[in-house]
Amino acid sequence: MSGLRICGLIFVLLFFNPGNPCAFGGIDHELEPLVILKQKQLLLNEYTTESGENEDFDYQSGVENLVNLPVDVQSRSLRSGIEAGFSLRGSTSQQVLVLLNGQRINEPQTSYYNSDIPFTKEDIEKIDVMPGAGSGLFGPDAVGGAINFSLSPPKEKKIIWESGIGSNRNGYSLFSFSDKRDNLGVRFSVEDAQSRGYRYDTDYKKFTSSLSASYGFARGSWDNNFGYQEKDFGAYDFYTPGMGYPSREATKVYLLSSGLNLDYDGLLVKPAFLWRRHYDTFILDETGLRSTQVNHHHTDIITPSFYLQKDMGVFGKTGFGSEWSEERIVSTNLGNHTRDRQSLFLDNRIAIGERWEIGSCIRGENFSGFGMTYSGSLNARFTLVPDLSWSFGVSRNIRLPSFTELYYSDPTTIGNDALEAEKVWNYETGLEYKKGGFLSRVSLFMRREREMIDWVRKDPGEKWQARNFTRDEVFGAEYALHQDFSRFLALDANYSYADKQIDSQGYLYKYGPNYASHLANAVFTITLPFGRQEIGFNYKKRPGRNGWLLMSAGLNYNLSGDMKIFLRAENIFNTEYQDIEGIPQPGRYLEAGLRCQW
Repeated sequence: MSGLRICGLIFVLLFFNPGNPCAFGGIDHELEPLVILKQKQLLLNEYTTESGENEDFDYQSGVENLVNLPVDVQSRSLRSGIEAGFSLRGSTSQQVLVLLNGQRINEPQTSYYNSDIPFTKEDIEKIDVMPGAGSGLFGPDAVGGAINFSLSPPKEKKIIWESGIGSNRNGYSLFSFSDKRDNLGVRFSVEDAQSRGYRYDTDYKKFTSSLSASYGFARGSWDNNFGYQEKDFGAYDFYTPGMGYPSREATKVYLLSSGLNLDYDGLLVKPAFLWRRHYDTFILDETGLRSTQVNHHHTDIITPSFYLQKDMGVFGKTGFGSEWSEERIVSTNLGNHTRDRQSLFLDNRIAIGERWEIGSCIRGENFSGFGMTYSGSLNARFTLVPDLSWSFGVSRNIRLPSFTELYYSDPTTIGNDALEAEKVWNYETGLEYKKGGFLSRVSLFMRREREMIDWVRKDPGEKWQARNFTRDEVFGAEYALHQDFSRFLALDANYSYADKQIDSQGYLYKYGPNYASHLANAVFTITLPFGRQEIGFNYKKRPGRNGWLLMSAGLNYNLSGDMKIFLRAENIFNTEYQDIEGIPQPGRYLEAGLRCQW
């Protein structure tokens, strides 16, 4: 990355004035009852990973950290989060809603760009995963659930420098500076990563830069975040599994969120604004031997919103919100299209006696081209005895087809502009026991899907086409365990099972039934005098295929209070596997580096 580009970007960030009122930025813990945090509103299971866990495993991005939660991360390679889709409870990657500080950032072109999050691991404070019925509160696309990336407001003066080198000529460097003077906090982060790839056409380059500013005052705070990211990577067969296309892709993304968090004597007020622009250039065959097609895409998402919440006494905490969103695409392949959405929603949480808590939400949304629709959720928690509780929930949701599903065309694939919205009901129930350093939680869930969209064909000579054709029933279970054995040793483990009964109507799938029927992970954390170490295991099995077990480790040695060296190992058993069928995954990977903090 040239110095001129970096200097130019800094100049733009420093002198850019986001004058719009705005998004759910860094949230004070005193405001936790707000809808965007969900702990108080949902009452159902959620999974959280904190920013410190990135340091123990020495992940380059927050996306990589999701493999230690019950999230099926579908990727060509997770290194630096280059290209990845997320699946929850047997969903497709299109059926997971991705949020940044509670604001939706789903890419309208295709879900594999949802992982283009232009912030470094130093900017991300935590990630919340909310599967199933609880996610209905957030609106469209939360079929399998929602994933929320929360950015951290600048809190102190701190300088971070981290660099690592690894197998396949991988390397990255990260610099982050933050400071806080009186009520004003600022942070600037920049990261550069690159790799020669683990096989032909799997190389990549990635650059990320971000600027955050937060100003606190008597009644709240004003939080602003701006991020920029560009990627250039080989995408061998990623969109054409098994067909041998040496594809190439380059993306750029800009994201701005700016928001007020106000408290007027118990009345919480949160005006919000988010803008996301994404550029993509895709070459189907970079050799030009089988295809000369080159696609250029440019999308914009603009979302202002407003939210109020008030404690109504015996009627509980009640919130009211509105959102307006516009999605635009300019594409040499898909054409030029615009669609908008207007939403009104009402949510409530109420305690009944000492044992019952009930949360609910109802949403009305008007989509251009798809008309008016209603969705919502109802969930409850009942304390059976101290430390043991029972919960249940139900929700209704929809998913609109992406621009790619509607309009795409290439020599192997064609879209369908007659697609309808997917319609879904989620049901779940569970038990949770939590006492001291021990937590055990089990959940059963069911999902009824109608008018589901997938890329299919009936004859091998036909093109793959997006169609509404399935009526699916999904049944499954989840289990989560945390155990502190001592102050030196802890275990976190998750297991998810999903059985998807699909009415395929004789169609062939482009990507197969590409969900995890069995997904398990376990992480042992070992705290030693010279540093914290982690050893992890991940097991995944897809329908009709053999499963695979991966082992990873993050080893850290503190040279001083401000400096450490680390060693990271992935796929230690050197297992051969294909996360997406037809696309071989990397073998054993080793990385070493240095992290300094002042």
